[in-house]
Amino acid sequence: MQADRQQLIQSLFDAYIEMYASRDDRLTACFSESFSGYTGGGDFLVKGREAWVKITRQDFSQVTEPIRIEMLDLSMQDLSDDVVLVTALFHIHLPINDQVLASETARLVLVFRREGEDWKIVHSGISIPYHLVQAGEVYPLKGLQERNERLEALVDERTRALEALNNKLELLSNTDGLTGIANRRSLDRVLAQEWNRAQRAGTPLALVMLDVDNFKHFNDHYGHLAGDDCLRALAQALVKAGRRAGELVARFGGEEFVVLLPDTSLPEALEAAQRMQHEVWSLALPHAEIATGIVTFSLGVASVVPSRDHLPEDLIRLADTALYQAKASGRNCISAAAS
Repeated sequence: MQADRQQLIQSLFDAYIEMYASRDDRLTACFSESFSGYTGGGDFLVKGREAWVKITRQDFSQVTEPIRIEMLDLSMQDLSDDVVLVTALFHIHLPINDQVLASETARLVLVFRREGEDWKIVHSGISIPYHLVQAGEVYPLKGLQERNERLEALVDERTRALEALNNKLELLSNTDGLTGIANRRSLDRVLAQEWNRAQRAGTPLALVMLDVDNFKHFNDHYGHLAGDDCLRALAQALVKAGRRAGELVARFGGEEFVVLLPDTSLPEALEAAQRMQHEVWSLALPHAEIATGIVTFSLGVASVVPSRDHLPEDLIRLADTALYQAKASGRNCISAAAS
């Protein structure tokens, strides 16, 4: 594990222990909305942040004075860029005369996930063995071993569930919620990847930028719900028009779309733009506010061979300039810009 990642995990855990031991209510702000966990004395799985905040505050109200955590062992695992796990063994010393709990080994499993700019706790599980030793034992080693094995199995299960959830979140974070196609975040990521690939291979990279003609008039006439339906239909039409492997159709913002075309020259990109245009025409979506009577696009096309002297944003800028020319030419047409 890299030193900076180890330091990050340690700092997350230390902050948690400090707030928990001092009974600091700010700890409740660290729990994720998708939290799950269990308590040492509970026999059920807590699901959701609200339930865990309630339990935490019950804990703090029951023992209001600070407690002392005597750390015995700590294991840190870097599961992925966005998920880390800490397993700790320790003694809990309450601010009362307690000889039982203080001598028992508690085990805490914490899973942190990065959500936006912050790290949140998505899982917390603590196990405190209150049972007596079994026949022939001085210490409850067998019981602890069995409990640890169950906890490890639960951690494995939770880790798999978190990985599945992270995959789902990754998909959602790269998908436009209205149209179901890629969003701007996904476009930026894929554009950077394809730019670097094309730069190494010396192949052209093209981009088509599309803007719905007089969409404000459409919304004013038919309503915003109809406008949403229109954007969804247009997105699917652009996807249907695609023929090349690696094409990416994304919503750029508002009523603007882009189609990224790897290994595509300007003439080929113009042909692709014409297919998109005809696919949209074939929908014949009514638009009573414009001369054509149906929904149309203005399209700007650009293609470059990426080099170190330029940036991926330059391709977007060229396509945007071409789109502006198409609008200035009366809309419902295609304009091209060469590098």
